[in-house]
This record gives sequence, structure tokens and C-alpha cells, in this order.
Amino acid sequence: MQREAVLNTLVFLALPAVAVIALVLDEPFTITLATRAAILALAAVGLNLALGLGGLVSLGHAVFFGLGGYAMGILASHAQSYAPLDLGLFVIEGTKSMPVIWLTAVFVSALAALLIGLLALRTAGVYFIMITLAFGQMFYYFTISWPAYGGEDGLSIYVRNSFPGFNTLDPIQFFGLVFAVLAAVLLIMGRLERSPFGLALGTARQNAARVETVGLSPFHLRLVAFVISGAVTGLAGALFADLNRFVSPTMFSWQMSGEFIVFIVLGGIGRLFGPVVGACLFVLLEHLLSGVSEFWLIYLGAILLFVVLFARGGVIGALAGRGAHHG
Repeated sequence: MQREAVLNTLVFLALPAVAVIALVLDEPFTITLATRAAILALAAVGLNLALGLGGLVSLGHAVFFGLGGYAMGILASHAQSYAPLDLGLFVIEGTKSMPVIWLTAVFVSALAALLIGLLALRTAGVYFIMITLAFGQMFYYFTISWPAYGGEDGLSIYVRNSFPGFNTLDPIQFFGLVFAVLAAVLLIMGRLERSPFGLALGTARQNAARVETVGLSPFHLRLVAFVISGAVTGLAGALFADLNRFVSPTMFSWQMSGEFIVFIVLGGIGRLFGPVVGACLFVLLEHLLSGVSEFWLIYLGAILLFVVLFARGGVIGALAGRGAHHG
């Protein structure tokens, strides 16, 4: 446990260290890579609550990532065009304010997670995987056929949204903002894991009958976890859209959901910092190997196969030793 705590601290400090070194060396692209890694890590940290603690293998978590992205894209595009969004019953003004966009993304994603969870969580195993995948594909094809916001071509935002006290166009300041959000979510997730709710959720994954005997509902525990999970992944989607200043239907694709699962498996399922390690490794490999070969995903597949066969606790599990778990 002690060794894993040290590892977690090193992982936590690695990202800002890379960003600061890149700033000193005047390499803004490296800062952007670190920001991308932090945002993808945030998305996977969200999924890790449902997957690692709740045992819910969701192949549709890109739904929440995409909803967060489109919440940002739609609000920012209406602010950009000075044309309010008319929904008939009420009119929504566009905004370039990140806090407002984040709250919207979290609310929309949490609501979607609640509605999807109410249906999907009545199933288990492969049926749950297929229902979440089906929802992901539904949203994907809906956005492709939604010409108001770019359809298949996606939607571009010309200027990054604003946050009070920050120049978000400065790569290091935007990284600082994203990293602060990631740190806050990791702190909340760590507390959640050790809370009575987290312990009950973990027990429900291992033995649902035992949870029921003490008067708790495994269904409700999993639903709450799924909603929190969706909300965090939605927040990551809004940040990802802001980083790229672009949203497209690919944010809803099942490949995106698959990538989040890959991050968690690489780093260590159920480990607090597992998704962070996995996302950083993925971005690093993508950067280094994509220049060597366009088939770089084959190498990633080989690494993933090795981790699954020989390092069941992921990279953190392998480095921390068998006994350690949950940093």
C-alpha cells in the first residue's frame, strides 16, 4: 500500500513536471500533449468508478464524453454567432464561460447516465455491454445526421472559451486549469472509494446478495455510480472539445469508449491512478509510434496483451506489488 501511494504521488507530479519542462524548453506542443493526456485521464477516471469499483463494463461511455463535447460546442457556437438557441418553450443564450459550460456538460451527461442506467442496469454481463454500445451508436448516428451542428463534418469553435483569471489561449494556463480539475476529481474519487457508498458498491460487485441482506439495493448503488461516472466523463468531453476547439460525431464512437477501457486496463482496473497512467502511456505511445508507423495500434495491442496476461493489476499493480490495491 505504501509503495502504491508513492507511485501515485510520482504519477500525479509527472504531468505538471512535463508541462513545466516543456514551458522552459519553449515546446507548446508538448504542453498540449500533456493537456490531452490529463483530459483523457479524467474521462477514464469517470469510467473507472463504474468499471473498477462497480464492475460495469460500459462500451457506451463515449455517449457522455460526446454529450459534454456537444454541450460546449452548441453553447459556444451560439455565443459565436450571437444567435440564441430557440427550444420553443424557452430560449438559451450562447456562452463562452467555461464554468457555465462545465456545469451544463455535467448536468446533461448525468441526466443521460440516469436515463440510460435505469434501462441498462436491469441487465448484466454481455447484455449490459450491448445496451450501452447500442446507446453509443444511436447518439453517433444522430449527430452525423444533425446538420444544424455540422453533421458528419463536426463543429468548429474559433476561440477557446474563457475562465475568470486565466488566459485559456496560453497552453500552460489551460493545462493548469485542466490539471486542477483532474486533481479535484481524483481527490473526490479517492474519498468516494473509501466512503460507505464506495465500500457497499465494491461489495455489490463481489456479492450482491450480501448487500441486499443489510437492506441496500445493488441496483441503486450501481445507478448512482453510473450517474457520477457519466457526469465526470461528460466534464472531460467539454474540456476535450475546448482543447481541440472542435466537436464531431467521433466523440460518440464505440472506439472512444474502447480507448477509455484500454486506459483503465493498462494502468490498473479499480486503482485510483490507473486511468491516469493508462492515458499518459497511450498519448506517449501515440506520439512516439505514430511517427514510426501508421499501424502503431498493433504495438499498443501487443503491450495490452502483455499487461492482460502477465500484469493483471496493470502497470501500477505490477510496480506496486501484488498486495497493494487502491491508492
